[in-house]
Amino acid sequence: MKKSIAWILALVLVLGLTACGGGGSSSSAAGSSDNVVRIGVFEPSTGDSASGGKKETLGMQYANQETSTVNIGGTEYKVELVIVDNGSSTDKAPSAAAELVSKDVSIVLGSYGSGVSIAGGPKFEEAGIPAVGVTCTNPQVTAGNDYYFRICFLDPFQGTVLANFAADKFSATTAYCLGENGNEYDQGLIAFFKQAFEAKGGKVITDSYPTNNNDFTSYLNKAKSEGADVIFTPVSIAYATQILTQASSLGITAPFLGSDTLDDNMVLDAVKGTDIQLFVSTFYQEGGNSAFDEGIKNYINTNDAAKSANGGNDTISAVTAMGYDAYYVALEAMKKAGSVDKADLMAALPGVSYKGVSGDIAFDSTGDAIRDTAFIKTADTASGAWTLETVQKGA
Repeated sequence: MKKSIAWILALVLVLGLTACGGGGSSSSAAGSSDNVVRIGVFEPSTGDSASGGKKETLGMQYANQETSTVNIGGTEYKVELVIVDNGSSTDKAPSAAAELVSKDVSIVLGSYGSGVSIAGGPKFEEAGIPAVGVTCTNPQVTAGNDYYFRICFLDPFQGTVLANFAADKFSATTAYCLGENGNEYDQGLIAFFKQAFEAKGGKVITDSYPTNNNDFTSYLNKAKSEGADVIFTPVSIAYATQILTQASSLGITAPFLGSDTLDDNMVLDAVKGTDIQLFVSTFYQEGGNSAFDEGIKNYINTNDAAKSANGGNDTISAVTAMGYDAYYVALEAMKKAGSVDKADLMAALPGVSYKGVSGDIAFDSTGDAIRDTAFIKTADTASGAWTLETVQKGA
């Protein structure tokens, strides 16, 4: 069980704006007599991680359209999403989290991006509101914060999976790792990859670039001159597209390995028509659940706002599937608690289990997901689509 919980008095529900586009709301609320329960969505819609945040939110919005009510203790409640932009920034995340707290949400979902989750987490803890991370994989998200849970695998697992893949697939003995200086997600994953790769007898060269850097030529040329067999870049979507585009122009032939952040159609667009080899670890592969795939594609193709949020096409991102599952985990917690009170939900969450489209979801004693599976995808640069390379279980 998690550490001791400060029990909070019953939540007063207030009327919120009607959700638009199948799930979005960003302001005031409904009285408890209206039987409305509000789920906070803590995601980036601006900044470097906006593309991923929008796709993660899209899964929640689709789920909310599909299931807009929940029976809690014999009473039917309307479910409303309250969406707040954390700006992809650790500086903006605390105020975004505080905004959700001020809107009296019962539970929070998000965020895409470990750094903003770590930065915003104390606000949820102070308010006694449970948060469920969706794809924030850094161990520090839940470490020391009883109120943060998550449904994704963690970076020690992901880093090891990718190190093993590099050695097994490419017989790699030298790896070049590049991340943003000071970024908890990038640097944490590089450290876990380095530890696992060196344990297999490999050599690791690491570099960090400053925030807002846009010229990666010197770093890529160093990887080439050092004879790197693979290049590991667990960076944001915005940086990844620049790195890969510049690598193509430099004729880099070493395969690129990316973490879950690179599983994005903007990254696919960046490598389409190039000779870049790109492999990423992620949480879901299109084709994993036919009913979900058909439903979300129809939702995207019949909703202009959804299609725009998805990058202009109907490619299914793994983070969308994860956002979808996170929404239903929140509903399961409400049903298990028999209450919309945030303290009751906090008490119920450790015992929640749910069979999602991305796999079975349950929590360990820290609030982390019990997960042992990663999908490794490769970018088909001719068609501009992901194809499944392998499914890896265990580390």
